[in-house]
Amino acid sequence: MNRLHRDVAGSGPPLILLHGWALHAGLFAPLIPGFTRRFRVHAVDLPGHGYSSPVVPYSLDAIVQALEDAFAHVEGPLCVLGWSLGGMLALRWAHATPQRIAKLILVATTPRFVAAADWSHAMAPETLARFADELRVTFRLTLQRFLTLQVQGSAEGIALLKQLRARLFERGEPSPAVLRDALALLTTTDLRQDAARILTPALVVTGDRDRLTPAAAGDWLARTLPNARYANISGAAHAPFLSHRRAFTDMATSFLDGA
Repeated sequence: MNRLHRDVAGSGPPLILLHGWALHAGLFAPLIPGFTRRFRVHAVDLPGHGYSSPVVPYSLDAIVQALEDAFAHVEGPLCVLGWSLGGMLALRWAHATPQRIAKLILVATTPRFVAAADWSHAMAPETLARFADELRVTFRLTLQRFLTLQVQGSAEGIALLKQLRARLFERGEPSPAVLRDALALLTTTDLRQDAARILTPALVVTGDRDRLTPAAAGDWLARTLPNARYANISGAAHAPFLSHRRAFTDMATSFLDGA
């Protein structure tokens, strides 16, 4: 069985936090205290990230199975908060095992990361391909640039970038091979057909300055999921739970509490 590292805190119903590409669960540290009085929070290092072992093959379904195995012993339905790649995984998990997932919070999440003829709310394929090429040549520098894209345009951009850079390698360097596989996963995943069949109550949160997953993608997702509501945070970029933590925590806990 693949080992998934988790940072666990608090008591109450289980709340699972899933991070984005190339990062780790430590990025959620500022967010966790806002949830621990109501929930037992499990912040997960995704396979091949942070302290977690990789999965083979590196596919959406294999990662979802690893998550299902890791939480098989946890009683009751799970609430899942997924950010970016973590949001895609949360969607797939809810689609695969709807009886297991009680609520979804999808942050800076898109059903399709790259643009297509029928999907304009995304990054151009050639931009992502160039990023993959740069990753092979200048690994650390490319990851630093990726962090800049996360916060570009955010009202708290400079302070947030410093925070992200300080935490980037605190759990060691992620495997370049895993990052390439995960990037390929982002390039090929398309969850648009799945979305209309996911009945799990969902809160979709976007930042109006997000350059990686445009707010329009989140708006589409909220309109397509049968039981979703949409929230756009003004002045936020790709990490609204960090740049606008209080506003984000208030809306997330209100949703989880059923308001």
